[in-house]
Amino acid sequence: MIEPDKRKAIYLLHRQGMGIRELARRMNLSTNTVRTIIGQDGELPQTTRSDKIDIDTELVSRVYLKCNGRVQRTHEILSEAHGIDIGYSTLSRIIRELGFGKRRKKRCGQEPDQPGAEMQHDTSPYRVKFANTPVLVQGSLLYFRYCKLKYLKFYRAFDRFAMKCFLHEALTFWQYAAAECIIDNTNLARLYGTGKTAVIHPEMIQFAKQYFFEFICHEKGHANRKAGNERGFYTVETNFFPGREFADLEDMNRQAFEWATVRMANRPTTKTRLIPARVFAYEKPYLKKLPAYVPAPYLVLQRGTDQYGYAAVDGNYYWIPGTKRHDVKVLQYARHLMIYRNRKLLGRYRIPKDGVKNKRIPPEGQQIQSHMPKNRKRPTTKQEEILRKAAKEIDAYLTFAIQNGVKQKHRFIRALYGLYRKMALEVFTKTVRRSLKYRITDIKTVERIATLQLTAANIQLPLPPIDRQLEKRDAYVEGYFADDVDLNVYDNTTEDDDG
Repeated sequence: MIEPDKRKAIYLLHRQGMGIRELARRMNLSTNTVRTIIGQDGELPQTTRSDKIDIDTELVSRVYLKCNGRVQRTHEILSEAHGIDIGYSTLSRIIRELGFGKRRKKRCGQEPDQPGAEMQHDTSPYRVKFANTPVLVQGSLLYFRYCKLKYLKFYRAFDRFAMKCFLHEALTFWQYAAAECIIDNTNLARLYGTGKTAVIHPEMIQFAKQYFFEFICHEKGHANRKAGNERGFYTVETNFFPGREFADLEDMNRQAFEWATVRMANRPTTKTRLIPARVFAYEKPYLKKLPAYVPAPYLVLQRGTDQYGYAAVDGNYYWIPGTKRHDVKVLQYARHLMIYRNRKLLGRYRIPKDGVKNKRIPPEGQQIQSHMPKNRKRPTTKQEEILRKAAKEIDAYLTFAIQNGVKQKHRFIRALYGLYRKMALEVFTKTVRRSLKYRITDIKTVERIATLQLTAANIQLPLPPIDRQLEKRDAYVEGYFADDVDLNVYDNTTEDDDG
């Protein structure tokens, strides 16, 4: 299926005057497909798809190995002996996805420095400070070997989806890609094997085809195969981090973008004194020019809608217009979400900045709703801060309880905070001191200890405060001039009923 964004791009480019043949060439599609998309105004057709064939992959593997790797014979046995009606091309695709069959293997060794031949990608962990708070981030760096251009970005966590988003962002920024991308033996792109025997994951092979390059793993222990990338991380440590302060991840990435694409791109290299931006202009004819439009990577998520109209994604709640509680399909991009129902777009949502959780988010252009989601988290950061500041004994007990045996941290803190609000600070401090002495974390037992402290010590509870100026309040004065209440109707209730 052609992505909705790619369909819309084809339609808009045609409206702007680009011919069908030119669109077909740039989008790598047939002219008939382009005509069909234009005839549908760039929208997804409302078609009814037949059910997908559900086949037991273990059965396919067993029959394939029994047939000594012969796909034709495997197809016959599945059809005759097991009654599975499946197309030959579908079966061969399933066998390839299972890791069988011959695969093209690339030699991974030292290569000459040729224009347009190679780019390198790697990640490196760093511990930095965001407003004096130490955090661990993952730096991702793309390096063009010949012209020495770089693209740098930082992530809290780096997985396969983040890798695809980073490469898409970097390559679409430069608009060119090299023929090969040298990586280490990371599981983010590698399916199995190492070095020259490494097999790239089919998902990443398909991703790389859109940008006209392929992944190559270097030999295990030969990190110098991508020495330019390793040298780039050294430059990050010695030139980017020193003397810089970061408010948050967004501020850090803003500075990294300017440092890599402006400053370092126009700065002469150490040995050759060549400027990477000028060498890149020379290298462009040898690189792979990206198509006019490349669809951004996304994750497909299935979500339900609660009774208040919210769908939860990554700790935040996205409000869906309408009145029905139906399941929706969420397309998660790097910076926004697209939510669909039966191929109909329900809304586009911006993803909150790094670290923001438990937030209600409406579609772009709409107002936030007053009601809360059903399963909205209730953090206890404020209650815990109040308890820790109340007394050092309470702080010590909280540290012990959280580290030893409390299974539901937030529920425990809320219950302890409620007990703190009901009691005098002196009594509460004695309670938690005794609980810490006997290593007690059960909140019911803590409440019994508090009751024991109140009864055994004969503590006089403080009297509630009384406002001595009560008779001068406006409400009291207004009630003074009201009619007296007739209480005669209650006289009969005090008499004995003999009847």
